[in-house]
Amino acid sequence: MNIRRVPFDHSDAVKLNDEVQAEYHLRYGDGGDATVLNASDFEPPRGVYLIAYDTTGRPVATGGWRSQDANEEGNLDGDAELKRMFVVEAMRGRGLARRILTALEDDARAAGRLRMVLETGTKQPEAIALYTSSGYEPCGKFGYYRHYEDSRCFAKTLR
Repeated sequence: MNIRRVPFDHSDAVKLNDEVQAEYHLRYGDGGDATVLNASDFEPPRGVYLIAYDTTGRPVATGGWRSQDANEEGNLDGDAELKRMFVVEAMRGRGLARRILTALEDDARAAGRLRMVLETGTKQPEAIALYTSSGYEPCGKFGYYRHYEDSRCFAKTLR
């Protein structure tokens, strides 16, 4: 497996983002994640976007983080917000999400971020299991979905 930094608007990132949005639609029955994301959100040193490629060069997993500081949506100074964690169905159960998560945490830590935060939903129990088994704990709600009952927010100290 080869994990590479790519721009958020890279063609492989767009392809995987379309797949994750389709997955959200299946699970939640809406149009997908409506959180506004810009390619510039994931430009180092204020963020990064990663794609894992299999041995044939096919993109199979993705994830990114973007800097957040204290704002009206509930973030705190020094936050690194995890976004678009996704593994294609055929490659699930092989530890790819955990590898991407670790790489993102290391990168955010190196960039001086203080904690990694994420929002997920109750219809993604495997995501919740990954995060809690990786040391994430429930935290105050933040972000676009902070007022939604099915939203769950987690945080992990990076220092």
